[in-house]
Amino acid sequence: MVAVASAVVSVGAVTGVISAYDDGRGPVRARPEATAPPRPAPLPGAPSASPPAIGSAPPAPGPSKREASARPSPARTGQQQRPERRAADAPARLYRHPESHVLDWVRSHPDDPRRAVIESRIADRPAAVWFADFTPETITDRVRSVTSGAAAQGRVPVLVPYAIPDRDCGGHSRGGAPDLAAYDAWIDRFAAGLGSEEVVVILEPDSVAQSACLSGARRADRFASLARAGRVLKEAGPRTRVYFDAGHSGWNTPAEQAALLRQAGAASADSSDGVFSNVSNFHTTDDEIAYDRQVLDALGGPQGLGAVIDTSRNGNGAPPDGAWCDPAGRKLGRAPTLGTGEDRIDAYLWVKLPGESDGCKGTPGTFTASYAYDLAR
Repeated sequence: MVAVASAVVSVGAVTGVISAYDDGRGPVRARPEATAPPRPAPLPGAPSASPPAIGSAPPAPGPSKREASARPSPARTGQQQRPERRAADAPARLYRHPESHVLDWVRSHPDDPRRAVIESRIADRPAAVWFADFTPETITDRVRSVTSGAAAQGRVPVLVPYAIPDRDCGGHSRGGAPDLAAYDAWIDRFAAGLGSEEVVVILEPDSVAQSACLSGARRADRFASLARAGRVLKEAGPRTRVYFDAGHSGWNTPAEQAALLRQAGAASADSSDGVFSNVSNFHTTDDEIAYDRQVLDALGGPQGLGAVIDTSRNGNGAPPDGAWCDPAGRKLGRAPTLGTGEDRIDAYLWVKLPGESDGCKGTPGTFTASYAYDLAR
């Protein structure tokens, strides 16, 4: 239920993202990709000093994401301590990739009266980098182009691998690897581009919460591949943090979601640093904090497991009617930061890029200035 464009499609959680892709027309580039769809937080203030990053049939049974309306962690026994998180410069440490749909719009519309608001409140913010097209031959170079760019600035990129087979249960964001063996090999190549600096990985939105469409055997196989992916990513990147799909507070109960996450390896320090929630959705930060803590409590595992929350469009909370496709009246949420000041909440991130359509105000995953302006003003 996230949305991605071009060669990428959408998934229930993500709608419109910055994506690193190979267009076959020259050197590997990190560029935006369009995709189709899955207590009020204050509007962000002045933009952070950092530059953002690049790079279905609804699930049955149960409501899909669309339908449903950092603190330092202690070292783990026998495990490397998490990368140091400095509160003073946490917002500025996130990486903003220099290319995106919104930046393209800002550069090509210097006289548009909406430009200043969109530029300062969206384009200047760090955002996640999506890797949603299955192109194994170039994935290592594409990941490395983002991680090395971030490392050169001393900043932390947020990467989203999004190629699990049967993603979005064959819905708007269908696509990905042809089978799990190919996916495992793709993850190996993805991991080879991570490097030695700090990286945050949002592993496969919707892959756990939206798994009810799979048979029991296929779900078990998927979860085994996700657990393996977490291990491979963490082994390849000594300062890589990997977070698993917890859906959001309007979807599965914390106990149900934790049971699924445990099967996918999210309770293992070898695979996981915790969970993420609210990707491309609208639930309030306060609701997600409470939900994520309940999920973590039910999940068990090492004391250091935490959560990250997508706050890109949750400033007014979820629509009361459960609308998911570019719903009116939504606002930007809290600015991206690695310093939340909340126990067990490691970061607020903009995983879904505000202004990229779910498919109602524009083609899925494409930037829509009117939508962006309504979110930001």
